[in-house]
Amino acid sequence: MAIRNLSNLRAPKKANENKKRVGRGMGSGMGKTSTRGHKGQGSRSGSSLMRGFEGGQMPLHRRLPKRGFTNIFRVEYTVVGLDRLAEINAATSESEFTLDKIVELGLRRRKSSLVKVLNNGEITAAITVHAHKFSAAAKAAIEKAGGKAVLIGGETEAAA
Repeated sequence: MAIRNLSNLRAPKKANENKKRVGRGMGSGMGKTSTRGHKGQGSRSGSSLMRGFEGGQMPLHRRLPKRGFTNIFRVEYTVVGLDRLAEINAATSESEFTLDKIVELGLRRRKSSLVKVLNNGEITAAITVHAHKFSAAAKAAIEKAGGKAVLIGGETEAAA
């Protein structure tokens, strides 16, 4: 984006154009029917068509079959990879990653979101990670390195 200063200021689009004056006589080119044409639905006041309206024909969005669905029970997780945790551990020697620490580091945007740890990359240092869910490979990698995978909410461990 260009830097704005006095030398490159411009008027907004259409600020210097004349307003469209309809119904002001034949000489304007927009007289008589005021650019609405002759008769019909579009010439009447208050006329507006529904989006996708095709003049009474079955509209395209109803002619095509439905496809897929939205699962209302879907649980969204913020994914944190082991490679990222290892990178932070190497740079700052951070050994415990709590939910607050994960937010502070910018790995998780909202405090309300759930965190899932995946096994992306390798980890060699012993770290403790608190999360709502772990992949089996991530949990094994953390424990193999001598760290701990602390599950928040406990009961969902079988599902992890």
